[in-house]
Amino acid sequence: MRYEIERSELWVLRHHPDPAPLPGWLLLDSLRHCSGPVDFSEAEAMDWGRAVRNASLLVKQITGCQRVYAIAFGEGAQHLHLHLIPRHLDEPGSKAWAVADLYRAMDSGDRAATDSAVVVTMVQRCRSLLSTRG
Repeated sequence: MRYEIERSELWVLRHHPDPAPLPGWLLLDSLRHCSGPVDFSEAEAMDWGRAVRNASLLVKQITGCQRVYAIAFGEGAQHLHLHLIPRHLDEPGSKAWAVADLYRAMDSGDRAATDSAVVVTMVQRCRSLLSTRG
């Protein structure tokens, strides 16, 4: 619940848990256990685009990034976790596949993770923005 931003009948939107590679790195997860779009129910398939668009817009709004990468592998856990990664054009570490190196460097301790307090602030800001949208 600490990282959870929003929950619907189909999806859970949350911030990447600690350690987070970048502030504003969100995850859109299917509520029902499924490996990805190939396993979507009709309702999930119909709602997917809206959910991804809205979550991506939120990433841009809270981070000021110019682009949002959407990546899902489904290998670490055989469950859909769509990574929504802020891409800042002035930050080479967030460019294309370099974001994977950024993640590995953080995981190995060669790069500091995002401060936990910043993650908490991001989650609170997201919740606040969504509550004002109605």
